[in-house]
Amino acid sequence: MKAEERWQARFRAARMTLPIWARLAPARAVYRCNISGTWEIHAWDRSVGSSRQVTSRPRGTSHAAIDPTGQWIWWFADTYGDEYGIWMRQPFGGGDEVPAHPDLAPGHPTGLALSATGTAAVGRSSRHGFQVLLARSLSEKPAVIYESREFAQVAGMSLDGSLIAISHSEHGDSRHPALRVLRPDGRVVADLHDGPGKGFSGVRFAPSVTDRRILALHERRGRREPLIWDPMTGEQREIWLRVPGEITADWYHDGRALLIGHNNRARTELFRYDLGGGDLTPIRTPHGVIHDALPRPDGVVEYSWSSAAHPPVIRSSGDHVVMNQSGPSAPPSVPLEDVFVEGPGGRIHALVSRPETPATPNPTVFLLHGGPAAQDDDSFLPNVAAWVDAGFTVVRVNYRGSTGYGSAWRDALRGDVGHIELADVAAVRDWAVEQGGADPDRLILAGASWGGYLTLLGLGTMPDKWAAGIAAVPIADHAATYRDETEGLRAYHRALFGGSPQEVPERYASSSPITYLDAVEAPLLVLAGENDPRSPIGQIEKYLTRLEERKHDFEVYRYNAGHGTLVIEERIKQMTIQVDFARKHTGLDKGGSAPF
Repeated sequence: MKAEERWQARFRAARMTLPIWARLAPARAVYRCNISGTWEIHAWDRSVGSSRQVTSRPRGTSHAAIDPTGQWIWWFADTYGDEYGIWMRQPFGGGDEVPAHPDLAPGHPTGLALSATGTAAVGRSSRHGFQVLLARSLSEKPAVIYESREFAQVAGMSLDGSLIAISHSEHGDSRHPALRVLRPDGRVVADLHDGPGKGFSGVRFAPSVTDRRILALHERRGRREPLIWDPMTGEQREIWLRVPGEITADWYHDGRALLIGHNNRARTELFRYDLGGGDLTPIRTPHGVIHDALPRPDGVVEYSWSSAAHPPVIRSSGDHVVMNQSGPSAPPSVPLEDVFVEGPGGRIHALVSRPETPATPNPTVFLLHGGPAAQDDDSFLPNVAAWVDAGFTVVRVNYRGSTGYGSAWRDALRGDVGHIELADVAAVRDWAVEQGGADPDRLILAGASWGGYLTLLGLGTMPDKWAAGIAAVPIADHAATYRDETEGLRAYHRALFGGSPQEVPERYASSSPITYLDAVEAPLLVLAGENDPRSPIGQIEKYLTRLEERKHDFEVYRYNAGHGTLVIEERIKQMTIQVDFARKHTGLDKGGSAPF
């Protein structure tokens, strides 16, 4: 198989997310899959072994849920990826799809929780702020049980519908939310808030109708760790584990144990933690990344797994494949290499993927992740594999601001947003050149979302370091983005910069790529979604207009979707555009190494 056929086959290969089953009807589950060519919602009836596609929308569907009784499938319907719309629902066995409630106004979704009694807690935002609404029945108008100008999100609801948990930032910091539990009439039961820089996030209420404990994650010791909280009594139980890295957790079906997810050095592993005796038992999984995991009622854990070299699969702790979609599997790729580089703020973890037959020094793509509170890891990514097949070394940097390395590393950005991340990228760049593995004259800076923002900023603040830049759905001007983005992202901006553009204009300007546009030297490719609510196209067009006035060498590709695309052929088209651009500006289209 030729290199181009191989990388396109990875995008087209059938992939699916971990099936999420109904708590009181474990034979019924929903998942997302790309088998139709677009990521859509599917239903799986395990009792008879049948599955069906639930949604069929031109731009795909991102969010779905199944109610605890397994009767209804919910999904969010927006318009061409703008993330603004309403919740729809359909009976599990099929039938008419209808608005989940006729009186639920459209908005940007901020969480959904469903009870076994048929009630739903729906979070939404608009220019008026944030609301949590409780919908009891179709004949009863949804009641507003919480609203605020500051960020708020539905975190969960007890199975009996008597308690609703929300994450909120009434204290003004959406990056470190507090956790509140409410009655269905909006009365406050209890709050959890540890003060500045220490957030709480709700995971899930206990999986029993009579158990009202909630599992949460706290940051009391400089990383996320599990805590079990009874909001009725105020009792708290911290789960402290002697393992490095960061911790996530979920309930086992009987509420007597926790499934622990352990993230360390961009890999994950699973444990069972017994709440009675405190025993921590490893669950055997392959070396790589667990994307999602969920225990079944019989205690078997099902999980979605992949590594950089091996495509995703849905497996179980019984060591068998749970479910695969029909169709060809994705060709494997190369394993990655871990490197640790001393940087200005501490040791930086970077991941390096090299062509199987490298031509040292290689043209190299520094591919920066979004977020910024996200992480590059050892998972299977078709876009990374495509770069490698095209003859590029790929370097991914878990710069300060990334998750997975503790709260201090994640929170280091405040005060010098953008420049701190790029200082880490520069340290890894210098390491790669000094080691002789990267050609200093053929370095591409690239990324999407926050990575696209860092690309634009890096081209302006380090203009002599890069041969070209590729920025997908970037922020070019933070103040202009703030004017047009969703309320949730406005709250995030305020938390990150310490205020709004009106309050701290100098910080927004200092961190905006448009401030440094006149210094940009490298050719630039920009990809932008026409309906993007996260990186609005207006501020991108303003940046491109300025480039055009300078007669700068740039290309732009616009597509009719939002912050990325769920359509497989569109992803392939965008990947082709990026690789062709990079090859042109590194000489690989003139007979260089690794024919593509």
